[in-house]
Amino acid sequence: MLLTGMSGAGKTAALRGLASRGHAAVDLDYDGYSVLVRAPHQPVGWEQVWELVKVRALVDAHREGALFLAGTVRNQVQLYDRFDAVVLLTAPRDVLLARVEARTDNPYGKDAAGRAQIEHDIDVVEPLLRRGATHVVDSARPTDDVVDDLVRLAARLA
Repeated sequence: MLLTGMSGAGKTAALRGLASRGHAAVDLDYDGYSVLVRAPHQPVGWEQVWELVKVRALVDAHREGALFLAGTVRNQVQLYDRFDAVVLLTAPRDVLLARVEARTDNPYGKDAAGRAQIEHDIDVVEPLLRRGATHVVDSARPTDDVVDDLVRLAARLA
């Protein structure tokens, strides 16, 4: 299952909650699953894309139980056929921006260019993600409630 959404939507928090309950959970922003590429058309001048071969291998190698992956990149749609569900985690703009400002484990979005990128993505990218999602989860709620929803969804899909 892919968890996707804007910065501040709670993807990392959901993954942590899922992992604490014993589920396989991988943040595709790290460990070589994503790379930075130049993107002069973006406010920050770069964007992440997935290393498709590596992500595909991760998904294909998983054999037991649910696998929860999280990330939001331009080329993610190329792997939608590998996921039982594509879940958009979404929250109001003010919640997203407040979470990004408050987080201490990720500097992305703290400077003017990063904030402009997030504002752009809320307006332009989230509607695209919504159209491609199989499920939408309100992530403005407590993380445990979001994780409960994801676990129930995974059980229904099993």
